[in-house]
Amino acid sequence: MTGFKELVFSGVQPTGNLHLGNYLGAIKRFVALQERYDCIYCVVDMHAITAELYQPELKNQIREVTAAFIAAGIDPAKHIIFNQSQVSAHAELAWIFNCVARLGWMNRMTQFKEKAGRDRENASLGLYAYPSLMAADILVYRATHVPVGEDQKQHLELTRDIAQKFNNDFAAPIAERGFGEGFFPLTEPLIGGPAARVMSLRDGSKKMSKSDPSDLSRINLIDDRDAIAQKIRKAKTDPDALPTEEAGLANRPEAENLVGIYAGLSGRTKAEVLAQYGNAQFSAFKAALVDLSVETLGPIGAEMKRLKDDHAYIDGVLAEGSARARVIADETMTAVRDIVGFLRG
Repeated sequence: MTGFKELVFSGVQPTGNLHLGNYLGAIKRFVALQERYDCIYCVVDMHAITAELYQPELKNQIREVTAAFIAAGIDPAKHIIFNQSQVSAHAELAWIFNCVARLGWMNRMTQFKEKAGRDRENASLGLYAYPSLMAADILVYRATHVPVGEDQKQHLELTRDIAQKFNNDFAAPIAERGFGEGFFPLTEPLIGGPAARVMSLRDGSKKMSKSDPSDLSRINLIDDRDAIAQKIRKAKTDPDALPTEEAGLANRPEAENLVGIYAGLSGRTKAEVLAQYGNAQFSAFKAALVDLSVETLGPIGAEMKRLKDDHAYIDGVLAEGSARARVIADETMTAVRDIVGFLRG
């Protein structure tokens, strides 16, 4: 993106019980992106309270996500890992963006409708304004790229709309201060790979989720070999053998999910997986998937368990990361206050 330094920003909510979907849909991609970009990875604890205000385990859940980042291979010395609430600029810019964003834009956000459900009048204002805070998370660092899944694409489009409207509304003061093509970038999405959206092991039509009452529906990152093997063996399938081509996965959601998981863990495409396992029965394929899952997730889960109990280390990583993030965010907010016209002493 011309005129802006390339920078990746993304965040994960500290909701506890991180699972395979969190790893393949986000964390594994974060690790890969750090080889090409400067990256800022945030534990978005302010977002975590939008739906459920009181969470007695929130501190430990923040530490768990941080431990997962590091255990998976993100380097906190080269890149920034921090938790959102330690950098007050997120909240300050979110308020300005609340005044930039239009009600019509917010009313179109499908995630609010899904999360609020039928009792929409009783949902928190924070849940409604969540996308505005998400825009602030990204733009307070003037990030140029964000890795997104299907469920976040609409929010990134809103982020671009907010950036564009801010740039247009304040075009004169932005130009006066030498920001030629606009102050905020129009952040680009980085679309995921074959397992960007991991589905439930018990129902291929539903996303893998920690809130599912059945623990058999998900592989938790801290599951041991026996738990992983049991869950994959019990994963729902259909009676047919695996197809030899990707088109054969149509209308077979459970088969597509398991093939996608294998592809995501192995770094291959679904077509390549099917070239190897096409015509195989699920019993044989599941055995291979167990071995791959244990080989990949086992070391990450063990390191997570070790790190998340080392509070001094994890809290130190977050404190240092927050200080580094604060330097970038404060520079942005100094310019934003000036552009908007706030008087500073």
